[in-house]
Amino acid sequence: MAKNEERRRSLADAGLGVLAREGSRGLTHRAIDEAAGAPTGTTSNYFRSREALITGLVERIGERLAPTEADLERRAVETPSRALFADYLRDIVRRLTTEREVTLALFELRLESTRRPEVAAVLGAWQRAGFDGDVAFNTAAGLPGARREIALFHYAVDGLLLDRLTTPLDPGTSTDEIVDALVEGLLPAE
Repeated sequence: MAKNEERRRSLADAGLGVLAREGSRGLTHRAIDEAAGAPTGTTSNYFRSREALITGLVERIGERLAPTEADLERRAVETPSRALFADYLRDIVRRLTTEREVTLALFELRLESTRRPEVAAVLGAWQRAGFDGDVAFNTAAGLPGARREIALFHYAVDGLLLDRLTTPLDPGTSTDEIVDALVEGLLPAE
């Protein structure tokens, strides 16, 4: 396996771009080489199979969408509340909409997972681990809402992102307003 992690991340980023623009059918080792401006065969050197490529893309999605330590530290000193939960959620939605290409690539992988069990296996394991991590974080931070509410927020945010990144139902309503309404409607009163 190739050792240059910077090159690996760069190829994965190019792969996410190809996936977001071309869909899963356009995602080939050669297309990534071209998008990255790399010599033919470079991507296959780093990601030997399609499964290895999908795994690498999923890992990179997680890296690119993760919160910064500074963001987490800033909120960690605040008193747990619905307002703080809403602040965390607005930050998640901001990262997902700011990283539009990454989020679209994630949606493409989710769609492909309905047709390809090997993609479903990789993506499903990553999603469940992320969900479990979200529940554990919420509990450790003393934030309101348990596993059920966190699941409801995942479902709601997925729908919100699909709306905002494609053809918005109501483009005049701000995303922050929608997040605040979701928190108000889905979290138990304090």
